[in-house]
Formats: sequence, structure tokens, C-alpha cells
Amino acid sequence: MHLVELIDNLSDKKHGGLPEVEITSVTADSRFVGPGSLFVAVSGDRVDGHDFIASAVTNGAAAVVGQRETTNLSVPYIQVSNARLALAELASAWHGHPSRELVMIGITGTDGKSTTANLLFEILEKASIRAGMVTTVNAVIGDEVLDTGLHVTTPDALDVQGYLRRMVSAGLTHCILETTSHGLAQHRVSAIEFDIAVVTNITHEHLDYHGSYEGYFDAKAMMFENLDPENVKPDGIAKAAILNRDDRSFEPLKRRVSAKIVDYGVGNGADVRAQAIQSGLEGLQMQIQGPDYRVSVSSPLVGTYNASNILAAFSAAVEGLGIDPRIASEGIAALEGVPGRMQAIDMGQPFTAIVDFAHTPNALKRALETARDFTEGRLIAVFGSAGLRDREKRRLMAEVSAELADLTILTAEDPRTEPLEDILAEMAAGAQAKGGVEGETFLRIPDRGEALRRAVAIARPGDLVITCGKGHEQSMCFGTIEYPWDDRTALTAALAELVGREGPEMPGLPTSPD
Repeated sequence: MHLVELIDNLSDKKHGGLPEVEITSVTADSRFVGPGSLFVAVSGDRVDGHDFIASAVTNGAAAVVGQRETTNLSVPYIQVSNARLALAELASAWHGHPSRELVMIGITGTDGKSTTANLLFEILEKASIRAGMVTTVNAVIGDEVLDTGLHVTTPDALDVQGYLRRMVSAGLTHCILETTSHGLAQHRVSAIEFDIAVVTNITHEHLDYHGSYEGYFDAKAMMFENLDPENVKPDGIAKAAILNRDDRSFEPLKRRVSAKIVDYGVGNGADVRAQAIQSGLEGLQMQIQGPDYRVSVSSPLVGTYNASNILAAFSAAVEGLGIDPRIASEGIAALEGVPGRMQAIDMGQPFTAIVDFAHTPNALKRALETARDFTEGRLIAVFGSAGLRDREKRRLMAEVSAELADLTILTAEDPRTEPLEDILAEMAAGAQAKGGVEGETFLRIPDRGEALRRAVAIARPGDLVITCGKGHEQSMCFGTIEYPWDDRTALTAALAELVGREGPEMPGLPTSPD
């Protein structure tokens, strides 16, 4: 594309005139700059792209976009007020604005995003709608499944727009995009034209980045504020916001929306509501009541809290997309589970062992409450709290477990460059604040593999061991290095050792004994 053609897509720009320069690629990483590249200098938390402008020009950049006042460059420089937003707009333009050719469903929230996205994907499959999906677990484009990263985040703007273009090229018509608060705040999805926006809940998370619950809420609200009811795509659907009436976010989010609102919940006041909920190890059963329908819904998903995720997906499908409620019910029943979400691991041991992704106070509370319902024995919980992230939740999560679990084992979970012993000390203080006694009701075991071994060794017949916080993730970060780690593999290894069966080796970490 020509430089002028690309730059015309920026909502905010300042330059002294542009030559007819052919652009061969767009990148925010100076290492990927080649002859003809357009380099976007983005200021990050640790690295400032403006410091690499000279290197980008040396490597062949044909033009540069950035926020700082910059002079004496040998290539055109386009100044913007927000380089992250500019990158999103340029990424969309570079890929031909693919979101304009798709029905875009965005799903955000603190907990339940991936489960809701997968439920909705199954519903669209049952409705014979050709849909793609991008979650924090993977991207699904037709028969292709792509890994979207080691840790939870929305992919960057160039990757997201690339996925959307591939969906259009594959003949897909709909896209489900899981959207994190970081993805919204950092404008990774700002140039995407959403048709339906769904929220699961907004609870305590990422306050280290957003500064406060209000800042976190504002980031989530961006997707809903951008639903323009006047900007309907050709042959498109009416813009709609799908809100959780049971969540504290409902009223403040409602005030931010100018499009159609559909609310869901378990209370009688909701547009779409669940009734007669029954939950057990075999899954969930409920009745869903809508404005002019009532359908029975069964799901293999365990945990009463998943009723809310089911309602969110059902509401988006039926009230947002116009899918028949009976087809939506069939789609919900088709989802057997989501990797690392209340996933049982069975190696023949005489107790239940579960892996779950719960990594926030609210999610941990729901996971432990669900686990408690599944056992008449003791509940043993294993989890940690990440370094360089929201510190307050360390105390909060330990408090939750001290109240709900019989035994809590505090261990490593991505300490990054923070001392692991300091993180565990903060968590231990939280457990003690709720009456926890170290050595009796809670333990500190820094190595996660050893923590799992101890948990299964302590477990008696009829108990339940649950390890939380990592779920589907494939690595754990110590310092700045990502070490291979999968909780499902590690728990399987611990159980295999316990019962004397063949199994995988326990993954090694820097904390592992020699």
C-alpha cells in the first residue's frame, strides 16, 4: 500500500506532507523492520519504541509514526497523540478493515470469558453459521487452531487484524473475540467494529495496571461505548450490548451504552433468566426464560457459576443474533468442557483431583464453593499469586481459601522478578487474618510440583484436591524466563507417582529440588 493511503486512516495525525512511498509492512517491533516498512514507535511499560527509531530507519523503514516531536529524520515522520491507537488503525487498514466484513462479537469480563466464548462458538456451529474465534487460549479459523500466546492477553492489533483477515479469506461470516482489559486499554481492538458486546462480570483484577476498580471498569466499558447504533453494517444486525444484571457492573455499564441492551441473570427482572438450576458433577440443568420462549438447557459444565456464562452466550445468540432458542440449547449441550476449567484428572486415585484457571478472588471463591459441593471429604486447594501484578489480590485469595478450604497450599505462580518468598509471605498474612494456622490449615511450598505432590499425598479417600491459577497455560515465568509448565501435566505426574502408574514426568522449575 502507499503511505498516503495508509496514513489517511489515522483519526489523528500531523505531518508536513507525504511522498508517494510504497509500504511493504507495518510493525511496532524494530527487529522486524525491513526495506519499505512503516515503523510505529509505541511507548510500552518497559521499552519505548521512540528509542529505536534510528535503528528502524537504518534497517530500511520508509516512514515512522510516533508521539514525540521528532526532527531531522531522513524519512517521513507522522506525529500522533496516541501511537497505540494509531497502530490499531493502521493494522486494520493494512489488512483491509476485515471487521467490516464480519459480524463481530466481543466478550469481556474478569471471569468466564473463554467459557462464554466457547459456548457461543458451539451455538453458532449448531446454527450452521461459519464462525471463527480468538480467545486467550487459541484462535480458531476454520479447521486451523492457532496458539495465541503463553499467558493471558488479547493478541496485539496486528495479530488480531491478521486473524480477522484470514477468517474473511476462509469464507467465515462471524467472529467471537475475547477481549481483556489490557487489550481494550492498549487499543489492540480499537479499530474493530463490534456488533455485539458481551460482559460476564467485572470484579477485582489488574488493579496494578489500571490503578483502581474504576479505571479497570472504564477499560472494560470502552467496548460498549463504541457500539454505535447508527453504524450498522450492510445487511448487518442491530448493535447490542449483553449485560449481566446480577453483577455490580450492570447499572454503570447500562449508562455507557447507546445501543440496544439485553440483560441476563438468575433474578426475575432479567430479560433472559435461568430458573430451576440444578448442579452436580455430571453438569448443569436449567430452564431459560426469555421474552417469548422457555427452553430446557443441559450442559456438561460443572459449577453453578457457569449458569451465568451459559446465559451470556445464550443471550448473545438468541437476542443478539436471532438464533432459535432450541438450537442455542443444543449448542450449549455440545460443549464438553474448556481446557483447564474445572478439568478432572483421574489416574485411579481414591479422591477427586481438579485443575482450574481461577486466578482472581471471585473466581477462586466460585471454584472452591463448587468443589466443596462435590466432596463430603476435605477440600485441599493449591494456588499462588503472580508477581508484578495486583498485590491486593494475594491477600484476598488467601483469605478466600482460608474460609472455604480445609487445607491451603500456597505456592509459585509466575513470580517474575519478585522474590517468591515475599509473595508467599503476603498470602500467608491473608490466610492468618482469617484464622489460618500455618502448618495446620495452610502450608507454604514454593515449588509448585512439590506442592502438588504434597497435596495428593495428604489427600484421603473422598477428599478433593484442586489446583488453581494456571489452567490451560503452558509456562510459568521466573525472572524474565518462561519455563514450560502445565498444571494438568504436573497434577497427572503427581497422581501417577502416588498410585504407581505410568505417567508424565513432573515439569521442572527453578524452585525444583535437584
